[in-house]
Formats: sequence, C-alpha cells, structure tokens
Amino acid sequence: MHLGLLGHDRRVGWLLDAAPAAGHALGPVCDIDPSLAAALGGGRATPWDALLDPAACDAVLVGTDGWHDGRADAVRALVQEGRTLVVSHPPDLSMVWAYELDMIRQDTGAVLIPFLPDRRHPLVGRLRALLEASLAGAGEIGTPETLLFERRLAARGRDAVLRAFARDADLIRAIAGGPRRLTTLGGGDGGPGPDDGLWTNIAIGLSGPASLPVRWQASRGAPEGLTIRLVGSAGEHLLEIPDGASADCRLDGGAALSLDRGAVILADVERAVAARAASAPPGRDAADTGADGATIAAATWDDAARAIELAETVPRSLARGRAIDLHQEEYTDLGTFKGMMASVGCGLVLLGLLVVIVATLLAGIARAAGWDLLERVVAVWPAALLAILGAFLALQVIPLLVGPDDGRTPRGPDSPRRRDP
Repeated sequence: MHLGLLGHDRRVGWLLDAAPAAGHALGPVCDIDPSLAAALGGGRATPWDALLDPAACDAVLVGTDGWHDGRADAVRALVQEGRTLVVSHPPDLSMVWAYELDMIRQDTGAVLIPFLPDRRHPLVGRLRALLEASLAGAGEIGTPETLLFERRLAARGRDAVLRAFARDADLIRAIAGGPRRLTTLGGGDGGPGPDDGLWTNIAIGLSGPASLPVRWQASRGAPEGLTIRLVGSAGEHLLEIPDGASADCRLDGGAALSLDRGAVILADVERAVAARAASAPPGRDAADTGADGATIAAATWDDAARAIELAETVPRSLARGRAIDLHQEEYTDLGTFKGMMASVGCGLVLLGLLVVIVATLLAGIARAAGWDLLERVVAVWPAALLAILGAFLALQVIPLLVGPDDGRTPRGPDSPRRRDP
C-alpha cells in the first residue's frame, strides 16, 4: 500500500513510523517543507493535485502543521474525488467545513478516517463499563458524582487549548455520551497573545444524558498527557493516558497497557483500502475489546465533526459568560435547504412590509406632484411582490421532487444552537 502525504504533523509521523513494519511505502509528498520531504524519503515535494490520481497512492495522510485555506481546499477536492483520507484531528476548527466534508463524503463515497485512536484503548472501554456499572448501582465506587478530564499542556494558548479539547471531546462522548450543555470558565495571568490569559486555566463543564457532570480542564504539567477521574460517593477510578506515539496507560495504578496510536489508525486504513479493492463498503465499525469485553467503535468523521463543533462552541460560551444548550439536529442537504428557505421566508416578509410602506409613500408623493410616470411605475408593486412570493412558494415543492430525507447524517444531542439560558 502506498501512502500519499498532504502536510505533516507529529501524529502523521506516528503513522508513518508504523508503516514500514507493515510493508507500506510513502507515495507523493505534498505541501511540506522540501527538507522534511527529503528526510521522509519521499523525494521532492510535488503539487497536491498529484494525489487526485488513484494510481499514485492508495490513501492520503493529511497533517495540520502550517494549515491554510489552500490545504483545506485540497482536502475538499480529494473528498469530491472519492479518495481515502486519514485526517489528523482537528485539521480546522470550523464545524461548517467539517460538516461540508461529511455531506460531500456521503455523495462521493470517500472514506474519511480521523486520527482519534485513544477511544480504542481497552482501558478506555473498561472505564466506560465501570461508569455504566456505577450508574446501574453495581459499581465499586458507589453513586457516580463527576467525571474529570485534566489535560496537561506545555503551551496553553487559545489554539493549543481548543485543539486539545477537540481531541478529548471525542473521548468524553465515547465514555459519557453526547453532552447536552456546555459552559466555560477562564482565568489566568495573561500570555503572549491579547486573549491568551483567558485560556491558561480554562475549565469546560459538560452535562450529559446520564445527568453526570463532566469537567475538562487545561493545566500546566509535565509530561504532557491526560488524566481521567471517575469520582463516586465511595471512591474513584483513575485512568492515566500519556502523550506520545506509544501510550502506556494505567487504570487505578495497575499494570501498564500500551497503545500504538499509529498502528491502530494504520489498521483502519488497511481495512478501508482492502474493502475498496473488494468493491465492498469500507468497514467503519472496528472496535477494541476491553478487559471485561467492553468495546468502543472506531471514530468516524461524524464523531470528528461533532468534536470540532463542541470546540467551536467554547469561545462563544467564554465570551458571553453563559452556558450554551446543545440540541439534537440533523445536517443533510434537505435540512440545509429547509433552513435556508425559512431564513429567506422571514426576509421576504420583512421586505414585503418595507415595500408596502415605501410604495404607498411614493405613490402619494407622485399624485401630489403630478408625476404620472412615477405613479405608473409604483402602481406595479403589488404584482411584482406577488410574483416574488409566488416564486418562493413554488420552490417549496423541490423536497417533493427529490424524495424524502433518508437521514443519512444523524446528529446526536451535541449540536449547538445559539440559545442562552
């Protein structure tokens, strides 16, 4: 299998480190520094459109270092061509871009694999099983009270914090389910940027469907990594997930269990490419078994888009100082059309009222001044307004022509709308 490269970052590097042992080679290298391209053994960097050719590579790895609009457009074009992509998460903190890719993916059959391997660790599945047992009253720690995520970061600027939260948000959803409300608290003693002081000790609160409060916090610490605490009335469970290509995770201080992040995602790529070669739908339900049989399915692009959406909600909550309610919502072409028609309809109502007022005023002025031409022109406003409204109503039959919505892109209860309590 040949792997194309569009940009680079350390997570893509983890996957490339695991590729030779599995017998895979590096294909075209695009949009990276020439010296890095030579160090990777990919030769000279080539224009990204070389990746559009299926003969050039079997899958494309997308990195986030030096992310720019041109690379975002290249990813969009690759998805439109139906290619298989592994995207380092999060590539772009824009939920609009993420959901646009999701809708294009549905139409073209492209495979988008987000680099979110941590949910696949058996100990993460074990922790979720312990949480479910506690909620059912059969847990070792009594009644669960809170779930705490502490992310240790060397740099805690706005971009670093939001990207870290976008990755951990997928773990939160995998363990505790989709949240229903998000709120933030920020503080600190300033930073190099104009608003970095708000992000040095930011804390994000989430409430899920099980009414279990979840708290995520960025803190200073070394080594970098994530600590998850499930606190109950009679004790707690502690899961340590260090950063790096190979994470030796520990649950409640037990024996370390390693996770090769690059190898996990590489296995997903192999399954997707093999399924395409066999002309079968790519497998998207790969899961890893925990110590007690608990499984967590591999992250899909839908999961990645929801995590990006949660991260994009954080600055709005911090700026307003309020909680943001999260609602179940579906993002499909038909749903987008209905939303656009609702907005246009409201605009036409307001425009119609304005036309009535202005036309009546101009007609009165024209009659008083004896301007026959202006009076005749103004007199056509009812017919013009009726024609516009009629055309708008005629557009409403489009959903009937394209058929019912098949709901291929369901959304969970973590799609935010701008409604503050």
